[in-house]
Amino acid sequence: MTIPPEHSTRLLVAGVGNIFLADDAFGPEVLRALAARPLPAGVPARDYGIRGMDLAYALLDGCDTAVLVDAAPRGHRPGTLSLIEAERPGAEAHTAPPEAHGMDPARVLALAAHLGDGPLPRVLVLACEPETVPRGDEDIMPGLSAPVREAVDRAVDALHAMVPVLLADPAATPSLGRPDESAPPLAAALPTPAADAAEDR
Repeated sequence: MTIPPEHSTRLLVAGVGNIFLADDAFGPEVLRALAARPLPAGVPARDYGIRGMDLAYALLDGCDTAVLVDAAPRGHRPGTLSLIEAERPGAEAHTAPPEAHGMDPARVLALAAHLGDGPLPRVLVLACEPETVPRGDEDIMPGLSAPVREAVDRAVDALHAMVPVLLADPAATPSLGRPDESAPPLAAALPTPAADAAEDR
């Protein structure tokens, strides 16, 4: 499917995460799977890994909407997919340079706000609940856990369903397509849920 120029919304799909840190590799693995099932022509899908500076500049390069694919602990069953709407950084993001290294999406948005002088794009995060995350004394843990591995193809399906909706209306709130995987978009930059807020979906 080719996007007619008049309907182009400068949509970016970005995989983020560290391929050496267990389920944190979810985003890069989804982008690898997209190579076999590409999105419509004109919608760039790129694996940014842990290159936070590169992603910050990409967000400033005229894109209207960005979908980040990432692992994010939110208290759900491992492998659960959620859609999160990231809150744009406030004015304080412009007062001091945020961290330029690493790939925390909230910090990347703050970095983009610091580097740019215009409005940031709308940012949605297609998040997967991890099962395996490295402890502080573990530097390398390659390989996804079984439930997160199984979620990779479902995330590709979700992106193929979401992209046409966002191309037609950048302000739309796409559905993930399966109620047990959907969560209402949350106006926050990847919050960490309280211990008593865990919920299976």
